[in-house]
Amino acid sequence: MGLMSLQGRTFMSPLECPFRTGERVAAELAAAAPVVICDFHAEATSEKIALSIYLAGKVSAVIGTHTHVQTADERIVAGHTAAITDVGMTGPSDSVIGMRTDVALDRFLKLRPRRYEAGRGPGMLNAVVLDVDERSGAAGSIERVRLLCEDACAE
Repeated sequence: MGLMSLQGRTFMSPLECPFRTGERVAAELAAAAPVVICDFHAEATSEKIALSIYLAGKVSAVIGTHTHVQTADERIVAGHTAAITDVGMTGPSDSVIGMRTDVALDRFLKLRPRRYEAGRGPGMLNAVVLDVDERSGAAGSIERVRLLCEDACAE
């Protein structure tokens, strides 16, 4: 299996084109293994959707990350590539994308920089389960998973 991680450019620091880079790296990885997974760390859902369409048939899955909120748009693109714009985060569920709520609110209300601190309390795990043909690399299904735990996260 091959794994690549790309970063988007919309609302993020400029860098090389993730579309062209992804196409090149996907071809290199596919030469060694038919199953290729792409982690796409990007802000804009439109950019994530566009990349999944661009890489359809070239990778087994494009899994979006960065916004920390799991999206409900999992799909199979072009009968081959599983995609979701954001898989979601793993961390404290009573938080602002994993950070202590009081610290996040203070930053928003006072518009002053303040170091984020990890939240505490019950946790959650967001993920996807993929069914991929190991010979062809084609995804047969993608299923969202969201688990909430009652126990407090470790201090």
